[in-house]
Amino acid sequence: MKRHFLLLMAGAWAVLGITGCVKEPMNNLSAPESRIYITNRDSTANFSAYTTFSIADSVTVIDNNNLAGKQRTSTDAGFIDAVRNEMKARGYAEVSKGASPDLGINISRIYNTYTGVMTYPNYWGMYDRYYDPYYWGYGGYPYYFPPLYSFYEVTEGALSVDILDLKDASATQRIKGLWQGLIRGSGIFSQDPVPQVKALFDQSNYLKKNQ
Repeated sequence: MKRHFLLLMAGAWAVLGITGCVKEPMNNLSAPESRIYITNRDSTANFSAYTTFSIADSVTVIDNNNLAGKQRTSTDAGFIDAVRNEMKARGYAEVSKGASPDLGINISRIYNTYTGVMTYPNYWGMYDRYYDPYYWGYGGYPYYFPPLYSFYEVTEGALSVDILDLKDASATQRIKGLWQGLIRGSGIFSQDPVPQVKALFDQSNYLKKNQ
């Protein structure tokens, strides 16, 4: 029985050793690999029925669900141009916002900040195993630590592209959303906007005007 117990223990430690060496795949992703591209549309919309579009010349900044204003950085301009070029490539003609465009396009930078709490109970629980109280002249005294909390803050960024129906706004007395593209992940605003916007539009082959 003892021999079987030792064999089982050895097998368990071998398994732990193997699993302990396995790397978490999400930790090895590059910034482009970490990004998620999400598209959504009004399933009743006929995108070929629209001819013209106009795009806002600045980007809306939303911070923790609050409007933080409008901005136009060089990166913002890059995203605006990338969306403009994708729309033109799909057969839509750009006009000014005063020329009654069929489609209106808004681009937004969205930031959400999360606060978390981390504790270290296991570390303190093992203190007696590693440190000898006799060294300090208090043999037999157990170590005690009050709860230790570490606070951290994480800000997540996303980019949203919204295509709106302006053609029927007067008749319906509302501005209806037709399509939304959302990019989430690392390095969105520090990387080339063109391939990121292209990835969104590549998911939406239906978004084009018949030529």
